[in-house]
Amino acid sequence: MLNSQYYIVMGKFDLFNKFNSAVIVLNENRECVFRNNVFKRIFPDFDSVKKFSHKLYYDVYALESNDFSVHSPILQALKSEEDMSAHVMYQTIDNNSYYFDMNSTKRGIYTMIVLTDVTAKIHYENLLSDNAAYQKKIDMLIEENKNLSKVKYQAQSQAMKLLLLNNVSNIIRESINTSVILKSVLSELSQMFGAFKASYAAKTGDNKFKISEAIPKKEVGKQISFDKNVLNSINAAKVSCLTCRKEYTEAEPFRENVQRIVLPIYHRADLIGIIVLLTKQKVKLDDTLEVLEGVSSQLGNAIMQAELYKKNEQMVHNLTKTLKELKETQLQLINSEKMASLGQLVAGVAHEINTPVASIKSNNEIAKKLLGQIKDEELAELLKEVNEIDSEAIDRINRLVVSLRKFVRLDEAELQDADINKEIDLTLDLIRHETKNRIEIEKHYGKLPPIKCYPNMLNQVFMNILVNATHAIKGEGKIRIDTDYKKKNLVVKIKDNGCGIKEPEKIFDAGYTTKGVGVGTGLGLAISQKIIEKHKGKIEVKTKINKGSEFCITIPSGY
Repeated sequence: MLNSQYYIVMGKFDLFNKFNSAVIVLNENRECVFRNNVFKRIFPDFDSVKKFSHKLYYDVYALESNDFSVHSPILQALKSEEDMSAHVMYQTIDNNSYYFDMNSTKRGIYTMIVLTDVTAKIHYENLLSDNAAYQKKIDMLIEENKNLSKVKYQAQSQAMKLLLLNNVSNIIRESINTSVILKSVLSELSQMFGAFKASYAAKTGDNKFKISEAIPKKEVGKQISFDKNVLNSINAAKVSCLTCRKEYTEAEPFRENVQRIVLPIYHRADLIGIIVLLTKQKVKLDDTLEVLEGVSSQLGNAIMQAELYKKNEQMVHNLTKTLKELKETQLQLINSEKMASLGQLVAGVAHEINTPVASIKSNNEIAKKLLGQIKDEELAELLKEVNEIDSEAIDRINRLVVSLRKFVRLDEAELQDADINKEIDLTLDLIRHETKNRIEIEKHYGKLPPIKCYPNMLNQVFMNILVNATHAIKGEGKIRIDTDYKKKNLVVKIKDNGCGIKEPEKIFDAGYTTKGVGVGTGLGLAISQKIIEKHKGKIEVKTKINKGSEFCITIPSGY
């Protein structure tokens, strides 16, 4: 609010109430001591000069500064020791702008600021400037419209050109198919020139062309050529428009003369083809030359881009196919190497085991024969029991060696009939150390016919799934195995109540493993899937976290 001094000095400045401009008087403490009636009418009341100064600023800032007072004409007038003038702008709450000529005068401790409203003048000057610009445009339009019929024709012609070029541009942007682009462009050109036939012929050799798209389509695939004059125009990248009786040299003559437009299509400096239009309308080439050249340029780029995209697409397809084949080959090589190494290891281990086992078996047979000569019955009975335990252990070792040899079967790489139930039992024998006293094996075997397959490969699949199942079960658990024969298909289901699989969609990807670093290779199930695909079958998995997983293998028996 204004202080009491305002009321004391107000009488000194009553003269300003006769001014047509807004007047405000400020003292040395930057306090408002007087506002004339015009000022009060124009500007709303304010609590402080600072608040008012924020609304009033220079129309054009002369300086760049972080000091707000530099940009505030009121604060500048107060700080200045001399009179000053400025062109300022005031912005209202509703964002309307008013312009004022500001003049400040120093009188002792007072600064008198006169704000003359020049908003109307500014608007008037702007209107005069706009009117001058509009008048200039009107004069230009009057000058341009002296020949109205000519302007109308040119405007219509230009509109058609722009429409055609715009349509062609849209066609090129929306498609990367060469055939679609050519058909659409030929259709647009046919409408523009009233053509009863339009065709695109790709360059096939020196001065030879082959029609690849046409409206109508009956001549697609024909080889065509032209006379020397047309060929000269084509090779010079010039559009030709001639009255003729033939579309091309080899064509049957028309019954009447037609106009033939031949538009060469270039990509950079290379001729890639031509567009031929036939019409019965009179064509002024000068009026359409610009649009035809524009179509030629855009179409040439579009055809090459489409062809390049097609080649890149085919290359990507070939590379993807090659990569897939390489991955499959890599898996096969890894598996073959793995099985070969395993076979060599098993053969060596079997040989090393058989030698001492044969010695132990021989000694055990001799001991058995000598038992009858021992007179101490208690000692004889004890040794007999030991002898029987050793015999059973020897048989167990022999069976384990035989199982290992059957599992590997490196000498059985061809298709053969196999009892799948026995193959699964064979695999279970080999992983007994993983299941003994911890995991219950529940078998539900169906009656199966002999299945033609690669037994050693299927055993590897069963081994991978069963070992993974034992690892998924923490502590005690159960594995259920079902076999069945339905609709000439072998069906094997292996279900566990383990921890489940978090990302089942990745389980058959090479390198993916749910085991820790250095524990799993991520190749077991990827190889298993390839083995089942080799048998023309499929392998699927159903899983729930903390509920378990079930693998279902289906193999056609007619494979």
